[in-house]
Amino acid sequence: MMDCIMDQKTGLISIIVPVYNAERFIAETIGYVQRQTYAKWELLLVDDRSTDKSRELIRQRCEEDRRIRLIVQDENGGAAKARNRGVQEACGQYICFLDADDIWMPDKLKMELEYLIRIQRMENSDVGFVFMGYEFADVTGAGLGKVVHVPGRITYRQALKNTTIFTSTVMIDRNKIADEDIYMPCVASEDTATWWRILKKYGPGYGIDENLVKYRRSANTLSSNKLTAVRRIWNLYRRQEQLPVIKSVYYMCFWAFRAVLRRI
Repeated sequence: MMDCIMDQKTGLISIIVPVYNAERFIAETIGYVQRQTYAKWELLLVDDRSTDKSRELIRQRCEEDRRIRLIVQDENGGAAKARNRGVQEACGQYICFLDADDIWMPDKLKMELEYLIRIQRMENSDVGFVFMGYEFADVTGAGLGKVVHVPGRITYRQALKNTTIFTSTVMIDRNKIADEDIYMPCVASEDTATWWRILKKYGPGYGIDENLVKYRRSANTLSSNKLTAVRRIWNLYRRQEQLPVIKSVYYMCFWAFRAVLRRI
């Protein structure tokens, strides 16, 4: 762990990318970060013991840009552990997550940071969690025209009904939210469980209804398997949140309705 963890650099955004056999997309993804109009960032690529050329490609980029760091896990542990390692190593005041195959438009970081600072000044100085809309894309990165719109404000109970917060759109202020609450549990849909925990403990998050992120989806992704998605969310309600069956069914009905709307 780096010494800077105890003295985070003001204004620096730490971008954490879990990497596992991502050689097809990783150079492109790094390029999306490098083209950001907000340039005060560090990119932490956490390799989860890839067996392809991912590490080799990342090392080449590290030599070209000192803002890029490769972190190699001791063993394959999944996306949650890789993201948590990134948080541990991060030097920035702000944390953003980016999946290795997702796409950021150039103004993503700039717009999100400006919005977060404005909300902190005007609405509530304790706000530390913001997110934005996104568009579904095919495996080539071409937008499919289906844009997910997000609310301007979301509470914990609202989020239980509507899992609209997408990992690659989030920005977290570590001066407001402790690292222990950013760490993701090793469960299915670990990102959703984390957003629920943050909203429950710290209050509402704030959304930007702008589409500056593309979410690449293919037919064989975990989230594209509807039955698997239902089981994951149900387990979050019952095991992670420990909600009674009746409440779980209640929230599940809302979740299912909105999940369908996002995809049609």
